[in-house]
Amino acid sequence: MYAIIATGGKQYKVSEGDVIKVEKLDVEAGNTVTFDQVIAVSDGSLKVGEDVSKATVTATVMEQGRGKKVIVYKYKRKTGYHKKNGHRQAYTQVKIDKINA
Repeated sequence: MYAIIATGGKQYKVSEGDVIKVEKLDVEAGNTVTFDQVIAVSDGSLKVGEDVSKATVTATVMEQGRGKKVIVYKYKRKTGYHKKNGHRQAYTQVKIDKINA
């Protein structure tokens, strides 16, 4: 059984027991979070739309963190212009506990 959930502007295909990294959620580590934007659920047959309007996915927050640094380097030739910048994206790592379909 798997479900497709939407969070942080992205969609994730999850099953029970999966550990995924999603965009940062404002939840402490160890707490549970409920994803109610379920797009599809499959348990042999795929259900979408009105069939999954009341479906939810519950997960436990494992940790809050920041990803690897991405270097952003801007350069224009012949003008002496260059700018170096770095970015680390914040994430929340969650473990999927139950798919309530």
